[in-house]
Amino acid sequence: MDWQYLLYSVPAVLIGLTVHEFCHGFAAYKLGDSTAKDQGRLTFNPLKHIDIIGLLFIVFAGFGWAKPVQFNPQNLSRPRRDKALIALAGPVSNLLLGILFCLILRFLVYVIGNDGSSQLFVHGVILLYYGAAINFGLFVFNILPIPPLDGSHIFFSGLNLRPETEQRIMRIGMPLLFVIIVIQNTTNITILPIGKVVDALISLFL
Repeated sequence: MDWQYLLYSVPAVLIGLTVHEFCHGFAAYKLGDSTAKDQGRLTFNPLKHIDIIGLLFIVFAGFGWAKPVQFNPQNLSRPRRDKALIALAGPVSNLLLGILFCLILRFLVYVIGNDGSSQLFVHGVILLYYGAAINFGLFVFNILPIPPLDGSHIFFSGLNLRPETEQRIMRIGMPLLFVIIVIQNTTNITILPIGKVVDALISLFL
């Protein structure tokens, strides 16, 4: 087990998932539904959002999940549009977090420069880099239009599908996603070039 990898990755994952789920709930609340607030999900306390199994999957398998934020579409004034906005809030929060980590990292390197040889500085730089990479990864992964990822809800909001049809597609989404990830992790076949997109985003903002 790579304990150094855990040391750097777990804080970034906790921050990314917590902010992601909080933003889902906050968007729903601002759009008229208080379900997340009533369930105590409008908080930055990671214990309210983290699913332990999902967290372990992210750290060791490269994908995973948190406790999904619930909302009641009947409380939304424009359900189809608002569902897309609620879904979009999570990935966008990770994109913004990734940019923020990059900007902080650039600032530290610019200010400290060649004098940043202390262990504290080195650990800080690595933590910030992991924070950027993992949050960019959460953004790219969740924006994919594959059920049950957020991107699928955004995608379906633009279609006039019957609820039964949408539910059938949703049911095959998780097995499909699992198969894709297993293929990528066990072969040299790249189906979802998430890593390349993450590298491009880091290069853009660093």
